[in-house]
Amino acid sequence: MFNRRTFLKVSTLAIVAGGAAGAGFNRAFAAGKRVALIMTGSVTDGGWNQFAYEGLNDLKAGGFETAYAENVTQAKIPQVVQGYADDGYDLIIGHGFEFGSAFIELAPQYPEQRFFASTFKPQDELPPNARYIDLAYFDAAYGAGALAAMISNSGKSVGFVGGGDNPTQQRIMKCFIAAAEATRPGLKANGIVTGDYDNAARGKEAAETMAANGADVIWHAANVTGLGAIQGAAAAGAKVIGCYSDQTDLAPGKMATSLVLNLGWMVKEVAKSIADGTFEGGKEWTPKVTEMWSPKCGTNGDHDPSVADADAWKKFTEVWNGLGEKKIDVASLVH
Repeated sequence: MFNRRTFLKVSTLAIVAGGAAGAGFNRAFAAGKRVALIMTGSVTDGGWNQFAYEGLNDLKAGGFETAYAENVTQAKIPQVVQGYADDGYDLIIGHGFEFGSAFIELAPQYPEQRFFASTFKPQDELPPNARYIDLAYFDAAYGAGALAAMISNSGKSVGFVGGGDNPTQQRIMKCFIAAAEATRPGLKANGIVTGDYDNAARGKEAAETMAANGADVIWHAANVTGLGAIQGAAAAGAKVIGCYSDQTDLAPGKMATSLVLNLGWMVKEVAKSIADGTFEGGKEWTPKVTEMWSPKCGTNGDHDPSVADADAWKKFTEVWNGLGEKKIDVASLVH
């Protein structure tokens, strides 16, 4: 259930018009435009890569021609990127932090094409045909930490399970802990960055360890490792908060909400900018957390009232909207 495929698949498909997902695209501009999506993971991972891939498939208005490559190792990124660039793709999307520095080197070699990396800009000076994004991870982590503290029954401890041991995951953990402890004085928040995005057993072990030490709410930001964290936390009797996709079905009755990362929207917005000529190269895009993330809980709507009661959810909504309006200074927590 938690395994990812280990083969590299490159597939090209024509995208046809139709459906609300393609609304806003001008067929005349989009006709003949070609978009390639490159991922270091699988399109069936249930989160990070799958959502971007679904966004690619939703580009149905106006003759977009698309291609994708999955499970691309970091060593092969230059080769795959150059392959699509040499084939004349108008937009090449590198999905993940692995593409940050790679596009600094590769984009100048193809000045007529556009490159978008779904990660923070790696430096201040960027190629004029490359664009990056701040995915509002830290605002989302702050929201998750605040909610975890609000719905903790004991008021003593909550926990976070992270994936790869990189600066982004460390800062996500830092924001989660800071928000939880600020929201409920006296509560102790803990985190474990496992060092692996794709190890469900390691995520399960991390969650079980924190639950055994008193954490009664656990959030993750760890892809497949996070699925294991949900399993371990729920089995230990803790409440959970999902991440990246709506994960309600993994822990019904224990899942307060899932913070869903709107990666499909991101892919479509970037493609739209290629279609209508508004692509802003040389910059980092900074969408609001309320645009980039959405609380979802299956048929319950945005939350499960049996896990997060009305009072807690009202308070969380105030925090969430405050984050979207930049009324909470999360940036000071991550530097």
